[in-house]
Amino acid sequence: MRILNLGSGTKTSSHQDVINIDWSIYLRLRKYRISRLLIPMLANRERLDRFNALSDNVLAHDLAKGIPFESETVDAVYHSHFLEHLDRDVARTFLLEVKRVLKPGGIHRIVVPDLEGLCRAYLAHFALCETTLEEASSHDSYVAAIVEQSVRRESRGVSQQEPLRRRLENVLLGDARQRGETHQWMYDRVNLSVLLVSLGYRQPVVQRYNTSLLPGWNSYKLDLAESGDEYKPNSLYVEALK
Repeated sequence: MRILNLGSGTKTSSHQDVINIDWSIYLRLRKYRISRLLIPMLANRERLDRFNALSDNVLAHDLAKGIPFESETVDAVYHSHFLEHLDRDVARTFLLEVKRVLKPGGIHRIVVPDLEGLCRAYLAHFALCETTLEEASSHDSYVAAIVEQSVRRESRGVSQQEPLRRRLENVLLGDARQRGETHQWMYDRVNLSVLLVSLGYRQPVVQRYNTSLLPGWNSYKLDLAESGDEYKPNSLYVEALK
């Protein structure tokens, strides 16, 4: 079994069947000895922990250049909270590239923020605010869950740095969109299924974090937190066949 975990970030699997692929700034810095020496001196504790948490089982590759595997050689492809960061035309190209590397009958598992669930939570809280004004002070958090990451101008990590470092990182690394941090589109079970079928995928089906067409899915621990609970709550899980 060969499973690709695309855009893995720090959420990797050590299972022998899984190939983790990512192109994060942390991974690129780790490639060079001088970067490995400088990071402990320059990074704050949170960033240093992220850097040290990187798995050795990660293939450094820029997915904008395609997936580095021959056609029809992969049993399953997985990616989590990645698709929504792509412009819609780029997303279509990416999904077709995944289809290229999958074997006939291969499984494509997609995890994205669930727009339907976020909207239902917003509407439920809106109704609650109409009956008790005590809830109104927290209402913006329900709006933010839907739109904040689409309109964010500055990278979240950069915004928490000291003024001089913050200014320097914005100049060197760019704003949130340039760093691929912003959401370019949102998906629900309807529009994602329609998109997949339009690209030639078959039988899109909604799963849960711990269910899959892939045998033994939970052994890969890609959608599980260390506690065994859901790693990314409020997510939509969709699988489709090539």
